[in-house]
Amino acid sequence: MLVILAPTCTDAQRTHVIDAVRGTGCRVEESLVGERSLLSVLGDLDRLRRVPLEVFPGVQKVVPITPSYNLAGLEHQQEPTVVSVGNVRIGGGGFVVIAGPCAVEDGETLLKTARAVKEGGAHILRAGAWKPRTSPYSFRGLGLAGLRLLREVSREVGLPTVTEVMDPRHIEAVVSNADMIQIGTRNMSNFDLLVEVGRSGHPVMLKRGRSATIGDWMLAAEYILAQGNPRVVLCERGVRGFDSVTRNILDLSAVPAVRSRSHLPILVDPSHATGKAAFVPSMSRAACAAGADGVMVEVHIRPEAALSDAAQALQPPAFRDLCEDLQLLSQVIHPRADV
Repeated sequence: MLVILAPTCTDAQRTHVIDAVRGTGCRVEESLVGERSLLSVLGDLDRLRRVPLEVFPGVQKVVPITPSYNLAGLEHQQEPTVVSVGNVRIGGGGFVVIAGPCAVEDGETLLKTARAVKEGGAHILRAGAWKPRTSPYSFRGLGLAGLRLLREVSREVGLPTVTEVMDPRHIEAVVSNADMIQIGTRNMSNFDLLVEVGRSGHPVMLKRGRSATIGDWMLAAEYILAQGNPRVVLCERGVRGFDSVTRNILDLSAVPAVRSRSHLPILVDPSHATGKAAFVPSMSRAACAAGADGVMVEVHIRPEAALSDAAQALQPPAFRDLCEDLQLLSQVIHPRADV
């Protein structure tokens, strides 16, 4: 951290700033740039952030050099994190495909879709027991009944599962029935939920908020990591834009941006980003080329009968073709991938 003192800073004000910094246990190195004093602060910056240096008399500007997401950043860990979900490893060089319906609608539909995505090449089954919906009159999932159906189908087809949690009261049930917790875009900044999910120790997929910066997203991950849970996977799902041609704007630059800042694995969800099934294959291939650790796509055996997000769901034949494309592409981008 750099503390730039104002040209009018007095000796007493300068001493006050230095004493406050040293009081946190940090070290101060002073240098002159022209007529201004520049204080370089080294040490435990977490403690220093509790001191409002920017309002101290004589301080012109405080410039953070290292990000405030210490645990999620490369300064904390250089090696890529690998998160195990059942028998599937996310991160570290492989490419993972997560697929399934938007929501658990009924046992038969879920089972048929699960079989189809497994045959097509999926590694993990996705389906929502609870669905956050803009309208209170839309289908909001089957809740605990849907969670039990997801567990039964998972055991029958042999795929680990990921499902969304929106309420801290449901975390224990999700942990008992699913292999991975999803935090959706609407809850990325639900910090109480993030803390409880972190305490669970369960693998977590953290989706980017619709208007969140990369820094916001990293800090949300930090909430989970700070609870002692290192099993966090990020998921880019598009940010809100102004054009209605697609549902959101898929920010594929988030993949290299995250890579340059964090050791956490990153997935891409082209289904929610584009909102149109016809756009999902090309954006999935683009995600693989961008260096993502995998994709999560929606698949339904009969999209025309889906109770939510029908327009973005692939049919099984299209999903199978997509996995074949990803198999070829990942051999170039991810030499160790087993898609």
